[in-house]
Amino acid sequence: MIDAPDSFSYEPLTPTSYLDRAAASHGDRVGVVDGDRRWTYAELHERCTRLAGGLAPLAGRRPVAVLAPNTHVLLEANFGVPWAGVPLVAVNTRLSVGEVAYILEHSKSSVLIHDPSFDALVDEALAQLDSPPHRIRAGEQYEALLAGAEPLHLTPADERALLSINYTSGTTGRPKGVMYHHRGAFLQAVAMVGHTGLTPSSVHLWTLPMFHCNGWTFPWAVTAAAATHVCLPKVDPPEIWRLLREEGVTHLNGAPTVLSMIAYAAGAAPLEHTVRIATGGAPPSPAILRRMAELGFDVTHLYGLTETYGPAMICDWRPEWDSADGEAQARLKARQGVGNMISVVPRVVAEDGGDVPADGVTTGQIALRGNNLMLGYLDDPEATAAAVPDGWFRTGDIGVVHPDGYVELRDRSKDVIISGGENIASVEVEQAIMDHPAVLEAAVIAVPDDRWGEVPAAYVTLQEGATATEEEIREHVRGRLARFKAPKTVTFGELPKTSTGKIQKFVLREQAWAGREKRI
Repeated sequence: MIDAPDSFSYEPLTPTSYLDRAAASHGDRVGVVDGDRRWTYAELHERCTRLAGGLAPLAGRRPVAVLAPNTHVLLEANFGVPWAGVPLVAVNTRLSVGEVAYILEHSKSSVLIHDPSFDALVDEALAQLDSPPHRIRAGEQYEALLAGAEPLHLTPADERALLSINYTSGTTGRPKGVMYHHRGAFLQAVAMVGHTGLTPSSVHLWTLPMFHCNGWTFPWAVTAAAATHVCLPKVDPPEIWRLLREEGVTHLNGAPTVLSMIAYAAGAAPLEHTVRIATGGAPPSPAILRRMAELGFDVTHLYGLTETYGPAMICDWRPEWDSADGEAQARLKARQGVGNMISVVPRVVAEDGGDVPADGVTTGQIALRGNNLMLGYLDDPEATAAAVPDGWFRTGDIGVVHPDGYVELRDRSKDVIISGGENIASVEVEQAIMDHPAVLEAAVIAVPDDRWGEVPAAYVTLQEGATATEEEIREHVRGRLARFKAPKTVTFGELPKTSTGKIQKFVLREQAWAGREKRI
């Protein structure tokens, strides 16, 4: 037995250490592209330590909030704010004044860094607060803060210390502050490197909002691989196609609606190189997966929630599936899959808490636990306890386990349609509709019905220049599913979405059930 301190064999895990490594090993290579500006990894490291030095005396050990699109400012905050010794609060850029004010107050944020495009919103939000945070405007004020600061580089003594606070969408009440720890983010990021194949030659395009689950931990994952970050302030299909070709983009992430925007953009054409896309938020339809494959995109389906640092599960592709036909491959890719490499094996549990059989038929609720689970909800022990009743986090998603161990989502528990005693999975109907060649997007919800209690109704966005009738859509579904699963009505038009591209079914439900007993 060696009588010596064990500090040489242990270092607290933190995702910010990936930038230390990138600067030391790849410091002369371009790490960030933001418009016409470029920074090497050595320069990014310097800027982040100066951001930490400038923030530390202002923060007073309280969180720092950032309200910005996908620019270098929010990317730098993922390193500089933790190095100041305080948690990061990345604020959703699509929120209302009241929601932003609530998050700033609830998180007790000491500083707010914001993009100039949000000047008016910030003016109104801060006016609602008795003790507003110190305000730093991106641009001259931000650069002056960095220029006048001494570099600072604090790291946690406890790897389960609070790293960031990410707020849920708040569709059923006030948003909850989901607390991430350094250990979870470190491990989740390295899992994303492995599963998406990031290397120093990779070029990652920021189509996924960095405020969403800290960009699924990709600010740290891309840096861990010493790949190149290409910032994109908004999802702009023509600009995406330009960057794909001119910057040699190899990786991007986003919800299926982002895939649709890319796939059916005016300039869409097969690429000369393969681009790997990770998608999540809703099951991608086989139709969009086929279209993306034709254009040269390799799509991987991920599954997760804010509470799980983003993707906790991945549809890990098996080589034996390579020989399957295109239709079969698309349906396999649409499954949620298995736990990622650092996850505890996920469960699908029945109402009694036991595991459902792996028969691909019996449904239960997806339950998760492990290092990539939140510490809990900020200042809300009751909600935390309700979400984790037995040591397993209940996702609210209904799924099945196939004989090969892969999980497939059937529906959100609140999205299952119960019509005349028959359960109808809205996801199944949506995917049947999406297989129609004229359809771009679809959402299916339960609407009230005097005879059956409720029936499925479809809301459909058609591809530009395409046409289809209500009866054509219904007949298309009837040709693929049991007739009772076909939507009773089909409404054409734009679908309401969240800032991350998820279709807001709750908005459609509220409209459909106005004046009736709601199922929302």
